[in-house]
Amino acid sequence: MTKITTRILFYWLTVQMILAAGLLFSSAMAADCSYRGDLDDRYCDENRDMVADTPTDPKELKNPGTLVFSYTPVEDPAVYKDAFADFQKYLSDKTGKKVIYYSVHSNSAQVEAMRSGRLHIAGFSTGPTGYAVNLAGYVPIAVKGTEKEFQGYNLIVLVKADSPYKTMDDLKGKVVAHTSVSSNSGNLAPRALFPKIGITPDEDYKVVYSGKHDQSVMGVLSGDYDAAPVASDVYERMVEAGRVKAKDFRTIYTSARFPTSAFGYAYDLDPELVAKIKAAFASYRFPPEMQETFGGADRFYPINYKDDWQVVRDIAFATGTAYSKNGLQQLAEKEAADAAKKRQAESAGAKAQ
Repeated sequence: MTKITTRILFYWLTVQMILAAGLLFSSAMAADCSYRGDLDDRYCDENRDMVADTPTDPKELKNPGTLVFSYTPVEDPAVYKDAFADFQKYLSDKTGKKVIYYSVHSNSAQVEAMRSGRLHIAGFSTGPTGYAVNLAGYVPIAVKGTEKEFQGYNLIVLVKADSPYKTMDDLKGKVVAHTSVSSNSGNLAPRALFPKIGITPDEDYKVVYSGKHDQSVMGVLSGDYDAAPVASDVYERMVEAGRVKAKDFRTIYTSARFPTSAFGYAYDLDPELVAKIKAAFASYRFPPEMQETFGGADRFYPINYKDDWQVVRDIAFATGTAYSKNGLQQLAEKEAADAAKKRQAESAGAKAQ
């Protein structure tokens, strides 16, 4: 069996474990819960905050001697293991527990680890956070940020400052540059959010694809496009670098802020332990090395899933993403396929050398 086949089989088995485990809890929970919302059958949401309630039965609460922490999977998991080393020590001091880092190699595997009880505290990427909440009893409480705001970006729509366009309605019948088909802020978010304010891409205005956010900005400046939806952080970096001048543009739309990775805990941890975990996140301040790693963020900024992930859920719904078991299985299959393609490319490159 090749390494590629082994990895694909592992991802498939991971998701099958998630699907099978849910069957054990469905019947027992059914009689005890009056509302779940979008949560899996093993969880309850009586207070309707969109995350799993703490179990009411003390026997179901967990207070492990060792806390397992992980961060969203990246190319080299060791990079973030080192980046969070200082926080892990702080978390250990505040909770009185040993804290170890668990490296994960896929988003679906990270979800399964929390659902199975092997993972207690984690940072999930923005999109997979919804899977973790619905299927693994994950309770997000913070994202990286500063004293003023959480780390993230907005979808903004730019027009030339001397153009006649003052509102989104003014763009009807015009040429608007989206970036690429798969881009969140450059295409998916506009298609999800703009119809709610009365303007639908491809119907109310002509969509052309520029290829990149900076090319959309430059195209608006040159007059090739009447407007362009772009990521605010890309535009701000262009202004800071002197590539464009802010006075040459007008912003006629700003979305809610898209959050970065969420940090939180498993729903069934003992409330006294949860209080210590929350206190650690609230009081910790990033050392200089950690600030550099995470783009200037210096702390964990408090959030709640119901409010701060609304824009993410809206986009997911509008683009057909379901934070369900089937949706997770599709995610796992895509991750496995991507991993296989990467390994094949690496193998081909090695043979060519």
